[in-house]
Amino acid sequence: MAIEINGTAIPATPRPGQCLRTFLREQGNLGVKKGCDGGDCGACTVHVDGTPVHSCIYPAVRAEGKAVTTIEGLAQGGALHPVQEQFLAEQGFQCGFCTAGMMMTAATFDDEQKANLPRSLKGNLCRCTGYRSIADAVCGTRDKHNHDGGTAGDAVRAASATGSAAAGSTAASSAASTTAPRAGQLGDNVPAPAGLGVVTGNARYTLDVPAEELQGLLHLKLLRSPHAHARIVSIDRTAALQVPGVVAVFTHEDAPAQHFSTAQHELYTDDPDDTRVLDHVVRFIGQRVAAVVAESVGAAEAGARALHVEYEVLDTVFSPQDAMLPGAPALHGDKDAVKARISRPRQNVVAELHSELGSVADGFAAAEFIHEHTYRTQRVQHVALETHSAIAWLDEADRLVVRTSSQVPFLVRRTLGRVFDLPEDRIRVVAGRVGGGFGGKQEVLTEDLVALATLSLRRPVQVEFTRTEQFTATTTRHPFTIKLKAGASTDGLLTALQLDVVTNTGAYGNHAPGVMFHGCGESLAVYKCANKKVDAHAVYTNTVPAGAFRGYGLSQMIFAIESAIDELAVGIGMDPLEFRRRNMVREGDDMLSTNPEPEEDVHYGSYGLDQCISLVRDALDRGKQRYRDAGLDDLGPDWVTGEGSALSMIDTVPPRGHFAHTRVSLLPDGTFAADVGTAEFGNGTTTVHAQLAATALSTTAGKVAVRQSDTDLVEHDTGAFGSAGTVVAGKATLLAATSLASRIITVAAALTGVPETECVLDDGGVACAGRRILLADIHDAARHQGVQLAVEGNWDGTPRSVAFNVHGFRVAVNTGTGELRILQSVQAADAGVVVNPRQCRGQIEGGIAQALGAALYEEVRVDDAGRVTTDILRQYHIPSFADVPRSEVYFASTNDQVGPLGAKSMSESPFNPVAPALANAIRNATGVRFAELPFGRDKIYLGLKKGGPVHSR
Repeated sequence: MAIEINGTAIPATPRPGQCLRTFLREQGNLGVKKGCDGGDCGACTVHVDGTPVHSCIYPAVRAEGKAVTTIEGLAQGGALHPVQEQFLAEQGFQCGFCTAGMMMTAATFDDEQKANLPRSLKGNLCRCTGYRSIADAVCGTRDKHNHDGGTAGDAVRAASATGSAAAGSTAASSAASTTAPRAGQLGDNVPAPAGLGVVTGNARYTLDVPAEELQGLLHLKLLRSPHAHARIVSIDRTAALQVPGVVAVFTHEDAPAQHFSTAQHELYTDDPDDTRVLDHVVRFIGQRVAAVVAESVGAAEAGARALHVEYEVLDTVFSPQDAMLPGAPALHGDKDAVKARISRPRQNVVAELHSELGSVADGFAAAEFIHEHTYRTQRVQHVALETHSAIAWLDEADRLVVRTSSQVPFLVRRTLGRVFDLPEDRIRVVAGRVGGGFGGKQEVLTEDLVALATLSLRRPVQVEFTRTEQFTATTTRHPFTIKLKAGASTDGLLTALQLDVVTNTGAYGNHAPGVMFHGCGESLAVYKCANKKVDAHAVYTNTVPAGAFRGYGLSQMIFAIESAIDELAVGIGMDPLEFRRRNMVREGDDMLSTNPEPEEDVHYGSYGLDQCISLVRDALDRGKQRYRDAGLDDLGPDWVTGEGSALSMIDTVPPRGHFAHTRVSLLPDGTFAADVGTAEFGNGTTTVHAQLAATALSTTAGKVAVRQSDTDLVEHDTGAFGSAGTVVAGKATLLAATSLASRIITVAAALTGVPETECVLDDGGVACAGRRILLADIHDAARHQGVQLAVEGNWDGTPRSVAFNVHGFRVAVNTGTGELRILQSVQAADAGVVVNPRQCRGQIEGGIAQALGAALYEEVRVDDAGRVTTDILRQYHIPSFADVPRSEVYFASTNDQVGPLGAKSMSESPFNPVAPALANAIRNATGVRFAELPFGRDKIYLGLKKGGPVHSR
């Protein structure tokens, strides 16, 4: 019997054992996504006879004789389904990879199911949004408890109507703005340009390439190491090559000898050259051993299983502290320290930092209260729902083309050229829409494999990691161990900060130096203290590599420092927020961490930290009063309540150069095109570029078509990391658009004979002293005159500003069971002039949700043999709808003098203060300091029973 797909009977027959997801994609339904292949995430949800099912675990044969509806068939008669309209209206997505599955589930809800979304959406996960916008979309009602406004002043005005904020808030009301944003320009809630494609399933992610465009496509699968440390003695390919469909097997003997780092930065010398495409030594369980290329995924997997490998097992070390001891096995002891840029390879030290400002001995002697404790943070996985994947082929000019799920396509091109000894003009790298990143796709983890195979076989080759491979063989957040000692005087001043930091970079040093240095940067610089000392080491171990993760080392360090700040405040009997006010940097203060002089190019482009603290304090006070007024403040004798907060600062651009090149053009129909290099993976940069260009060109974002993430489009772009999409690439776009506006006016003035000073660009034309020339006519005139109405913009990422975030929680803890309830969550952000308030709010909410997961339960666990044991989603708990509280979000009212049109970055930073704020709230409620992440219910219960360690005097 045929399977009916979206109203059409399909004659194709599923293969034995085939799941419905892969069958549907083979029939061209590319809106059906893979996030787990285990029935855990819901990205693959479709309807079978009207019932939503996870197609990744639904046997395709069971759909024979049934009607299957995918996201492509949800709309009827050319009209969107109501749930698609609602997701579009409420922008219930960011990267959008989960959105099709989310809508397919929600489209079947009745009123009762809508009233219980925590239960109804338990089978659908989103990593980006924090779920608030999804709830608004599913129910078709805007959340009335939080504002979408862009400034603290807007928060006050919104609160007058909604009761969500106090209209008398000093910090907010003094900064109120009275100018409404122009539609489609700066400050407007412009919808994402890809929104319609996302809700209809037509947005094209990495592997969403129709089969007819990749004739002869091969599939690559990897054999991975079962040992944490071993030398490969031999690999017998005979049996693998006899598997039907297997085309080739690649081993270290076929791979380039060039060492490189999978980490991608503007300066590749920022990271150690310690990696090969395929190596003869494996250093963690899950490392690549061989690549098998075949006509199908199944054949490639069978080929990998058929390989016979002889290993010489070597000694292992799993703790960074043990790895630095004399006699420990040296993972990269054969490498030259200078050539590979490894600090001390024979001692497993990738990078180290030693600094003292002032004298901490004198500072502790002057202290009247000292807090001393060790803080630990765990491995966390990014869990972007689109796994790492790439396709390579040779184009008609015999160039290598790689389509990849990457945040850094231009840097990928450079790395491939370096590894394979190819000039960059022989390589093109394209990123489609990327299904989430969070730093995990600032690496080369798939592109080198498909390049190796395609250059050898001269056929298209595709690789797609499984969810298990994501957990066991990509990267994680760096675990930190931080021994901290801090002193304060009774008048509320910090006298000394001393930190001994050890980071576990795993088997390879990708991002190890940068994460260590950055972590020890703004986390310390935000506080004035004459005496600061840091000793830090990034260390190799035989475990899964760490890498870039949202916050890039800051979240780990801020957890320790902000916890200690609270302990000092408690120790001297001062309100913790007041203690922070007395010690935090103010505009004009030097921002010092490990260098005696401040960074030359880091400035206070604007300063809103004081506003953020006031906004959070006022919000917590209002929340407490609301609970009292509602009679909800007494939860029973076993419950205790408390409040806690934490602050963070982050440089708006990474150091040592971050470059962007853009091109903005007037098109023949009078609209505009913006070509940019930066990638879109839910960070909202596409919308921001359109709005910045539209503002400069006096038009609307809908009339600016943004093309991006293709190395053929523009000269160079360092990439979408370090929150640089707005403040670097956006700045380049603004410069190009501003220059184009001037050029258009020059042409219009020449056409009309009117002075340029009397010509005004408007939406669709130029008004010249009473005469209006349409942009389409200006384009024609310029073409006949040989004038190019396309302008390029460049920005080099300097000078840089600083952004601030403050988070506050009010919690209740059951002292008998360890149960934690978040009664209130609030974050205030200094994002400068907010380009798109709704979008920026979504970034903050998503950052909060991800940070809550990292604070409460997320952990990549590694056993005593070095094996990752949390290798599927049901073993690794990311926040579901039911786990995430609604957060109040407020923006300080500032106008940054460095960022484009006053904007700052706001993608990474919302994550950073959440864990310490929660720990401080639990400490305030229970008197117990939890100093190791995550602190789930079991740890809270045990900590309460023990009384919890707080080492202070």
